[in-house]
Amino acid sequence: MVVVTVVLVVPAILSLPAGDRCIAFRSRITSAWSRAVTAIMGIRVRVEGAPPQPPFFLVSNHLGYMDIVVLATALPAVFVSKSEVARWPVIGFLCRLVDTVFVDRGRKRDLPRVVAHIEALLGRGVGVVAFPEGTSSDGRQVLPFRPSLLEPALRRGYGVNCASLTYTTPASEPPARLAVCWWGDMTFGSHFLDLLGIRRVTATIRFGREPVRESDRHRLAVRLHEEVVQLFVPVDTEEPKTQWTPSAI
Repeated sequence: MVVVTVVLVVPAILSLPAGDRCIAFRSRITSAWSRAVTAIMGIRVRVEGAPPQPPFFLVSNHLGYMDIVVLATALPAVFVSKSEVARWPVIGFLCRLVDTVFVDRGRKRDLPRVVAHIEALLGRGVGVVAFPEGTSSDGRQVLPFRPSLLEPALRRGYGVNCASLTYTTPASEPPARLAVCWWGDMTFGSHFLDLLGIRRVTATIRFGREPVRESDRHRLAVRLHEEVVQLFVPVDTEEPKTQWTPSAI
């Protein structure tokens, strides 16, 4: 993983002087890196339906930090993430390098900047992916969608695409709800080490058939939530047979 990261970081860094003109190029680097990392980690990505072609605005349910990696294997895009990720060691640097849009959900005054940034990305022909639940969950249900990040699609006249994510592990492995989904007060370090110890994970992406269109962002949020719920299969619908205790570091 380190070797793959170093090899692909170099062209991303070299593209920085070109600024926004190379955003699409860096999103393709993200896709290549994600495909390599999922292969190394034993994560099999299944895709149902057709991914949208850039430019697009896509929303998905949110189960943890692996969602971005999994979705990026299927489509080149810029992702919207919480501002705390920008401060994470190494990961924060990599996310900034590939143009991740960081949003401070605790500051409403940050929203106009984020909306303008996403609108500019769409105007440049780039795909954008957001997680309107606002937080990650344990995969038992899809939380209500917040409408604020949908504003750029309305301004640009874009329909919003949707997708659902779910994870499964074999019966002999730890349950995906605890070992793949990242939620609550789980710590990143111990969770990631446990995830590396799992021999096989299946990640399933289900893309909606048509973009959803509405003239009001609140109605749009409700309709998108309904669409994702219809696509969604809860994590761990069948409980593994083994007992498992998360690591502590």
